[in-house]
Amino acid sequence: MTKFDYTSEAGLYAGKKLRGSSGLRYRRFETVAEALRFAMETVPRSQQQGSILEVDEVRFDHKQIRTLYEAHDYPLPREAK
Repeated sequence: MTKFDYTSEAGLYAGKKLRGSSGLRYRRFETVAEALRFAMETVPRSQQQGSILEVDEVRFDHKQIRTLYEAHDYPLPREAK
């Protein structure tokens, strides 16, 4: 398996909220690691399912976002559960 580069720039498209205003829709991050942390720790659960992470023109869906965040080689501290 190829080691994933968490240092690339990334864009995060948050999913739509089920109710209410649209909220956050797009945000750019200096690193993939920061984008993943934001997606998993800040974006409301109601928006996580439709979220898309874009890195070097490759898109990752919400399941792949979670997998990358939970990976052993994820470089940032995770929020305590």
